[in-house]
Amino acid sequence: MKVFAFLSMMFLAVGAFAQNPAWKGKFEQLDQVLPTPNSYRSGSGAPGASYWQQRADYVINVEVDDNTQLLTGSETITYHNNSPETMTYLWMQLDQNLLAENNLSAQSKTGAIRDSVPAAFFQMMTGVNVSNYKGGYNIKSVKDATGKALPFTINYTMMRVELPAPLKTGEKFVFSVDWSYTEYNRQEFHQRGGYEFFTEDGNYLYTFAQWFPRMCVFDDYEGWQNKQFLGQSEFALVFGNYRVRITVPSDHIVGATGSIQNPKEVLSKEQLERYERAKKTFDKPVVIVTQDEATAKEKTKSTKKSTWEFYAENVRDFAFASSRKFIWDAQAVKVGDKTPLAMSLYPKEGNPLWEKESTKAIKNALELYSERTLVYPYPVAYSVHAANQGMEYPMICFNYGRPGKDGKYSQQTLIGLVGVVVHEVGHNFFPMIVNSDERQWTWMDEGLNTFLEKETFRVRYPELFDTHGTPKGIIPFMKGDKTQMRPIMAQGDNMRGQEFGANGYTKPSAALTVLRETVMGPELFDKAFKEYAQRWAFKHPKPADFFRTMEDASGVDLDWFWRGWFYGTENVDVAVDEVKWFKLKTEKTDLEKKNVQVKKGDLGANKSNNGTDFTNGPEEFTLLNTPEQMYGEFRGKVDDNAIRQKLEGKNLYQIKFKNVGGLISPLVIEWTFKDGSKEIERIPAEIWRINENEVTKTFVKEKEVVNIALDPNFELADVDMKNNVFPKKAAESKFDQFKKSN
Repeated sequence: MKVFAFLSMMFLAVGAFAQNPAWKGKFEQLDQVLPTPNSYRSGSGAPGASYWQQRADYVINVEVDDNTQLLTGSETITYHNNSPETMTYLWMQLDQNLLAENNLSAQSKTGAIRDSVPAAFFQMMTGVNVSNYKGGYNIKSVKDATGKALPFTINYTMMRVELPAPLKTGEKFVFSVDWSYTEYNRQEFHQRGGYEFFTEDGNYLYTFAQWFPRMCVFDDYEGWQNKQFLGQSEFALVFGNYRVRITVPSDHIVGATGSIQNPKEVLSKEQLERYERAKKTFDKPVVIVTQDEATAKEKTKSTKKSTWEFYAENVRDFAFASSRKFIWDAQAVKVGDKTPLAMSLYPKEGNPLWEKESTKAIKNALELYSERTLVYPYPVAYSVHAANQGMEYPMICFNYGRPGKDGKYSQQTLIGLVGVVVHEVGHNFFPMIVNSDERQWTWMDEGLNTFLEKETFRVRYPELFDTHGTPKGIIPFMKGDKTQMRPIMAQGDNMRGQEFGANGYTKPSAALTVLRETVMGPELFDKAFKEYAQRWAFKHPKPADFFRTMEDASGVDLDWFWRGWFYGTENVDVAVDEVKWFKLKTEKTDLEKKNVQVKKGDLGANKSNNGTDFTNGPEEFTLLNTPEQMYGEFRGKVDDNAIRQKLEGKNLYQIKFKNVGGLISPLVIEWTFKDGSKEIERIPAEIWRINENEVTKTFVKEKEVVNIALDPNFELADVDMKNNVFPKKAAESKFDQFKKSN
């Protein structure tokens, strides 16, 4: 604007304004990267006026053969076409085909032979099949509601079902699938689900996951999500209602997605009384099946059968666990206007750790997540003990954490159990309710969930809190080789194990921590995060919906943040490159009579400082009266003496910051004064918006400074503490402090 032209001329005259020819556009908006808003997904990040999603309801009958481990099932699916498109075929997921002969995952797996490798790990490391297990579905039939066979085509882990007539908008189609497969030994294949066989007592503990053919997602974003299941990236699923009847040996206890519909038929009189009492007990768990009762059943092994019936409403999946070894405890939890039942199932091998900690961890997770997102809407939440596993499904999860045979366990085992239970129970919120596409965007459920897991530890388990998922904890990964690193926004199947874990879980969590604690502040962040969860509860959000909602609900421009943390691989490394200390010269001179001219170097010489410490004291500088020609058309004058008075006796510190790592970051500065007091000062990331490589800023302090440190509490994920400190001699001790605390 012309009215400020004279100001620009003045700044140019004193050399304080510099163009940045190397500008890389890190503060550009993401509009050209994100999908264009439309009537389905709005520019604010909320579902649009025309948003739609499909629905699939299931009625399933399944039987577990405890002798052969064969799972036999029959399902009837009612598929609702709520899309604006007419459909001529449907896609289903056949996840168990991951272990079928010549599956795509095995064919594409790479690995080399190494000498002296334990035999149990040979197949996992090389991809060479050395097992006698015959996996994959046996699809016996696919029929319409009249019993007429429907043509189908199996493509590895996907099955296309041809419709007998086009399925128009608003119509539904009912069809059935009969199938079976043999459950696998999870110790052999290290997959989700499977069974553990306990050689000492000859019993099985089953965790059934991805156990039935399921509908793929069809949405406004990409049509059918029928990307093959390769084992690492997880699932995209449709909401619906489930009624499932599970037939097992009559001495088994079954935990599953949903509420038990026939407790009187499957529980003893004593168990039923304890179960009903647990629904009204909020202070501690009620033991429904005791350890003594479970141990007794391990020896008798009933040959009779019982059928457990469960019903679940508005869920995206269904899983269950079954074993005669299960001890069962339960406790009611108060969240909002709901009182869900927190329940744990575990064999005696899990005690005494599980009876002390599992249900308590469910309670803590449900309470904190409900506070930060939305009130937990489902009636139950199970934690089931399964060795070396952490896996989530609606209302039920399978978790590791086992003491030694003597019942003793380490602090790390305790942290592991509490962490996995909180994490997997937390997945009820992301992605079981806020139903993102796990196959494509791992971070949208794992990263957000790891962030809230970390928050649960910080608030409910401060004595167990560590650096997992924090800015400090992600530094070793961020310092890695950038040529071998992919951004968070990459698809998970294309990442190596360590990179998958970091990009899917801990780096997004660390990023959200920076966003909450440093960029936005807890109040704005929490409101925006809750807005996202509530907008997209029981819907299918995409990354743009999260990014846009966080900005829309907070009023904070975050495009630079998403661009750097989620689309890039650079790290935070800001250096305190140069510090100059100034004081206003106080000699009494009649400045008005001087021939005033601004000379090159007057505002920055500081020749007396050696650039490494403050030992030579401050450089004095003079403020001249403002020349008449600099007022331009203004008739008034600035009070030059008032400005001098404001600065008289003050310490001015001119600091040059260099962005060595490339990732844009706020600045958190710790000032240590001569009297021993300290001050934390926070500078927003927008300081870099004109020059992304190097900035100079002047600070005015009442007291004399003896030490300046960037990121003193390790909240920015700065990867090099050695260049964060002035005087330079203090840098090494600060770096040693970081290494010790990391």
